[in-house]
Amino acid sequence: MSTDDDVNPYELLDVKIEATDADIRKAYRTRSLKVHPDRNRNDPKAPQKFHALNQAYELLLDPLRRLAVDAKLRIQNARKARYANYDSKRKAMMEDLEDRERAFKKQKENRQKEQQDKYHEAERAKGEGKRMMEERLAEMKAMEEQRAAESSKEEEETLPPTIGPLDTTIRLKYTLASHPELTTASSLTKLLAQFGNTDEALTILSVKPAKSSKSKDRATAIVPFHKLGDAFGAVCASGRAERGLDGVEISWAGEKGKEPEILGWLRKRGELGTTEISGVEPSPTSPLPAASSTSAETPQSKTRDPGMSTYSSFPSSFPTTTASGLPKSASVPVGTGGLDYESLTLMRLRQAERERLEREILESEAN
Repeated sequence: MSTDDDVNPYELLDVKIEATDADIRKAYRTRSLKVHPDRNRNDPKAPQKFHALNQAYELLLDPLRRLAVDAKLRIQNARKARYANYDSKRKAMMEDLEDRERAFKKQKENRQKEQQDKYHEAERAKGEGKRMMEERLAEMKAMEEQRAAESSKEEEETLPPTIGPLDTTIRLKYTLASHPELTTASSLTKLLAQFGNTDEALTILSVKPAKSSKSKDRATAIVPFHKLGDAFGAVCASGRAERGLDGVEISWAGEKGKEPEILGWLRKRGELGTTEISGVEPSPTSPLPAASSTSAETPQSKTRDPGMSTYSSFPSSFPTTTASGLPKSASVPVGTGGLDYESLTLMRLRQAERERLEREILESEAN
């Protein structure tokens, strides 16, 4: 057990340095009765005193530890004796030396504490700098990603979307009672010639017989145009009697009648104007493109009503297909022995699309 350097165990037990073990035990019993906490309930320091007494008792009963304590006490007593024999001048020198030693010791402790504080401050600043650097790098990365996203968005808005296989195709629904003449692909081509050239070879017509005497025979037709602007004009003129389309519902042939993405792109760019059809204002939800005076006339466009506006104001970059459904740029040159591989592939794709539309019409009629 450890003891305080300033505490003299002999003084705690009130015995001399020459006391025997029997004297120490007797003195302990006497002192313990006086300082026991049970007999000193009003003294808050009674437990500490009793504990110090036990330590002194155990220390003096240990021969080796008692030898060390005795040697230390002899050194202290000899120092006190020498100090007592010093004159006043020498005592002052000794006191000054001890004060300097204490001051040096305190200064050393303060210097060590200051070094530790500087080290901790440097570590904190290092961690703070690292954190700020990570935050800065994260901000730069976020800014780069934002700029890349904005650049990508601007590029997407600038570039037109790709034209799908059904972007120039429309769907017509009508009853044969209102239009008994529309029973063939050629009759549909003649009706829609006022808007532009259609692909009669790829026109699909399906008639659904009436289920009862009260219902009427209904017809559904899929008609592909050569130009997207012509198809757009036909959709905008849906159900207009002045166009001969009274009772004819015209919509896009795409999924759920959704309009081609290229129209939305043109509308955002402000290139999809509006015009009037035979003096009738267009629907707000279906704006008509402005008429173009530079569009090339076709044989069918010459037969249109002079009082009706045309629908060829779309950009010239839109594809114009031939009667076979191929773009004019991919059409077969005159004098060649047959179709090249690319043209043949495009024809097969159009044929597969035509068969798919036929199946959809048959399934919808069956339902």
